[in-house]
Amino acid sequence: QVRMVESGGGSVQAGGSLRLTCAPSGRSLYAMGWFRQAPGKEREGVACIGSSGGTTYYADSVTGRFTISRDSSKNIVYLQMDSLKPEDTAVYYCAPPDQYSSDEYCKPLTDDDATWGQGTQVTVSE
Repeated sequence: QVRMVESGGGSVQAGGSLRLTCAPSGRSLYAMGWFRQAPGKEREGVACIGSSGGTTYYADSVTGRFTISRDSSKNIVYLQMDSLKPEDTAVYYCAPPDQYSSDEYCKPLTDDDATWGQGTQVTVSE
């Protein structure tokens, strides 16, 4: 069972930047995604990247501000977040998507899937 280890979250002011890092415990040869869950809301797909890094998906709310990338040699997936907004506040998780189609959708695994890690908290203040 591959487990995810996310890091890089923190507290920033609106307009600031953070870079999240995901280091799966095992070799990840699949598409990977970043997801987030705000209090009282469902987990949503933020960005996904294909297994080779050649395709991506971004939610409309982050397009132009977030960039997903992967370093296959190090088995790491990154999420560069710029121009952060208070509405980006959430716990961010990485995992293989349950469903992924480049430029169309990136759907998360079910909440009870053992793949989910602890996530990393991102808090953006005004």
